[in-house]
Amino acid sequence: MLFIITDQQRADHVGFAGNDVVRTPHLDSIAARGTVFDNAWVANPVCMPNRSSIMTGRMPSVHGVIFNDRSLEWGANTHVRQFREAGYRTALIGKSHLQHGMSRNAVAESGLRAAVDSPHPAGWDTLEHAERYFDDEPEFPGGFYGFDHVELAIDHGSRITGHHMRWALEKGASLEALLQPYTAECAAERRHHRWWQIYRPAYVEDLHSSRFVAERTAAFIDDAARTGEPWLAWASFPDPHHPMCPPGEWFDCHRPDEMALPRTVDDPLDAAPEHLRRIACLHPSRQAYWVHPCGLDGDHELARAAIAATYGMIELIDDCVGQILAAVEHAGAHDSTIVVFTSDHCDMMGDHGLLLKGCMHYRGTLQVPMVIASPGRGATQTSSLASSVDLGPTLLDLAGLEPYDGIQGVSLVPVLDDPAASVRELVLIEDDIPDSNRSWGDMPTKTRTLIADGMKYTRHSTGEDQLFCLDDDPDELTELSADYPTVHAAMIARLADALIEVTDTAR
Repeated sequence: MLFIITDQQRADHVGFAGNDVVRTPHLDSIAARGTVFDNAWVANPVCMPNRSSIMTGRMPSVHGVIFNDRSLEWGANTHVRQFREAGYRTALIGKSHLQHGMSRNAVAESGLRAAVDSPHPAGWDTLEHAERYFDDEPEFPGGFYGFDHVELAIDHGSRITGHHMRWALEKGASLEALLQPYTAECAAERRHHRWWQIYRPAYVEDLHSSRFVAERTAAFIDDAARTGEPWLAWASFPDPHHPMCPPGEWFDCHRPDEMALPRTVDDPLDAAPEHLRRIACLHPSRQAYWVHPCGLDGDHELARAAIAATYGMIELIDDCVGQILAAVEHAGAHDSTIVVFTSDHCDMMGDHGLLLKGCMHYRGTLQVPMVIASPGRGATQTSSLASSVDLGPTLLDLAGLEPYDGIQGVSLVPVLDDPAASVRELVLIEDDIPDSNRSWGDMPTKTRTLIADGMKYTRHSTGEDQLFCLDDDPDELTELSADYPTVHAAMIARLADALIEVTDTAR
């Protein structure tokens, strides 16, 4: 079983979704023999919460990782643990972000004692701290959320740490070249004049995180094939998350001036919440920190440059996916391997004049690419609703393994068998920013979105809300709350019911 996951890749940034600019032949080949979910959504539009939801099949408010500032509970059950207990060899290669490692410097401490004391030995939640890999590699006791074999690429952009760093050092790289800062001072061969986060890194392509993930995943598959044991491999690419820095020739795959702008790039956001109007005017050159949400402030040139660089990152990933699929073919497992492709969340990439992610509940950050290719089933496309929390229970169902208590996702197997089938009436999306995280500025601390019957309703803790009809208005330009009060009231009631339903009853 092969699970391919990228970081911050939009649903429309793949060829099989109709994008005729970005070239993704290997991802398209998975879609050509699987089920493409055109209506798949995150459980949360931030890295750690949604990755933890994919792993556990549970909502962020239930598994507890509601933001990038806390680690997934060490004893949390995951679909990977079920495969491991059933005799599968399990591996995680690339980005994990199930623990609060790389994001420690992006959030503020509360200054108060913790609400709950950890019962685990000291260090259990520091396995993704980059400094633990400088002298040696930490030992992963008793499996890592179900993974027997772990090789981590911890950071983004041209900063290389974790197992990825040690791999690069063995290839002759210098430590100084690998430990680049997340600032405009990072080494670059070329950099965009308006935003330091668009650049070509100073190292050779062979050292990039995507090549690391491909080489080490292929090695795991080769080794597992020799033993004859069943296997589950997570190939987790840190790209195309910003900084947008495809290496070598991939930086020049696309000319920025040839990139089409999103149809909503100049949305005035007249009916949008106040924080979105403010973010849209925050040009990236004025970001307080590299992960903060920002806007174009009318800068179309920057939008085109960001799209072009992102496409280069995606095309390198696709080339690496081809390398992994070749390893599956070489192992003689092409016709017996379930393959999943998705992303943990997305990026506004100029939609509505916004960039990156964070309390921006438009489909640009919420709707993810999702493909499941299962042997014996033909290629199909479905508009049935799906959520990131559904992936774990779907894999367990396909493998004939028992679920565990508390799974809130549903199996998508009925949709794999019949694309017209429906397994859920709605999707709930959560988003939380802790009160203590002042570095994000004046933002809503809680946001909830409901997708149901072609409608999308979002409510923020500020009391502001937005209602769109996705069927008639896929670009989300016409806010409907005032003109359709009955529909507005009905969606509020359905959101209340969804929040009650998601309350955890597991033991």
